[in-house]
Amino acid sequence: MSPARLLLSCLLFKEAFSLSGSFWHITDLHWDPTYKLTDKPDLVCASSGTRPASNPGKFGDYMCDSPWHLINSSMYAMQKILPDPDFIVWTGDDTPHVPNEDLGEEAVVNIIGNLTHLITEVFPDTKVYSALGNHDYHPKSQLPGAPNSIYDQVAVMWQNWLNPESRETFEKGGYYTEKLLNRAGLRMLVLNTNLYYDQNKVTQNMDDPAGQFSWLDQILTEAANNKEKVYIIGHVPPGFFEKKRNKPWFSQKFNKRYLDLIEKHHSVIMGQFFGHHHTDTFRMFYNTKGSPISAMFLSPGVTPWETTLPGVVHGANNPGIRIFEYDTETLLVKDVVTYYLNLTHANAVMERWEKEYRLTESFRVPDASSASMHQVLERISADPCYLQKYYDFNSVSYDLKDCDSVCRADHVCAAREVDFESYEHCLEKEGAVSVHRGLLLLVSSVIVSLMSVYW
Repeated sequence: MSPARLLLSCLLFKEAFSLSGSFWHITDLHWDPTYKLTDKPDLVCASSGTRPASNPGKFGDYMCDSPWHLINSSMYAMQKILPDPDFIVWTGDDTPHVPNEDLGEEAVVNIIGNLTHLITEVFPDTKVYSALGNHDYHPKSQLPGAPNSIYDQVAVMWQNWLNPESRETFEKGGYYTEKLLNRAGLRMLVLNTNLYYDQNKVTQNMDDPAGQFSWLDQILTEAANNKEKVYIIGHVPPGFFEKKRNKPWFSQKFNKRYLDLIEKHHSVIMGQFFGHHHTDTFRMFYNTKGSPISAMFLSPGVTPWETTLPGVVHGANNPGIRIFEYDTETLLVKDVVTYYLNLTHANAVMERWEKEYRLTESFRVPDASSASMHQVLERISADPCYLQKYYDFNSVSYDLKDCDSVCRADHVCAAREVDFESYEHCLEKEGAVSVHRGLLLLVSSVIVSLMSVYW
């Protein structure tokens, strides 16, 4: 190869390499400081409530929120797997699932502080974009759309991660925006979507809590004018929970307003990253013509805690952490790689954080763009093998039962329709499809029986 061609090849390789970046997304750590190993199942952890934690181990129990050992393990696993990420996304929920009277403001702030210190200790030179969860306040879920003591105290904790303007809006309403890694053309938007949570009684009668919707509209308009590309992160997502039918998270009026803003500004939004579910799933956003315009990734939680939400079966998960690979020029999400700890194996044998799956390999798509995630959804909808694969990943390889037609409808409709009315129509349609398939199976079985008689 000639020197000129060699130089060109090196330049092209360098350019291609420089376009790839990686960042961590962690969420729902839910540290339970009361966790302890004891032969009394009712006394293992406060977060199990009245449920006995019958299989506790060093790394936790599926009835409990995270012991410190599990949280510490997850953080150092991140350091070992990807020690130098471009940045970290941390989408909240740090305290355990216990009654308000068992915590208090001081305990909530101390827990957030301890986790902040751990992240800073393990990744001292890494930029962290951090959002509040509904459990990062006292009383839980009642985050106000106005300045308060907890916003102020957390802003001080995160002062090394926040620039002065970010700190100002965070103290006002728990949200902020910055240039992503201080680079021109790239922007991070950190939302306080707990303001829209249907359990938040403080904001229910407000039209625009903390002025966040107006601010979001303004920032996205400016991003378009400045030709910026944007990532959005938050804790509570819009839409419905895939493991419980008709369970939304936002109040309906807030849900609609959020969707309207995504449709209006989708051209600059390259990815949305949320938590809250503890499960591994995603949500699609479509325009009025049915074309995919945005994808929201819901990352699995570190806590293995089994939800107490009535009607949810097998609502626990294995602890999960996630890497996003992205184009550093366009913010296109190239791939998603999930790592997990099999809690049962870790307690019985050894600690082993391992790769669970890579999105492009498991679902055979070229990247994790909205168009590709639409393909993933189509394959989950149409192919039972893809559906089951998705379902296994949904609980981070904890709940491995078969996903039947009812399960399919719940997951497909939750992923496809974030709008309240469209979600209802999807369930009606999927129910009709299930009935139709059931009738076809019945007719087929009758025909087979008759043929067996006459043959």
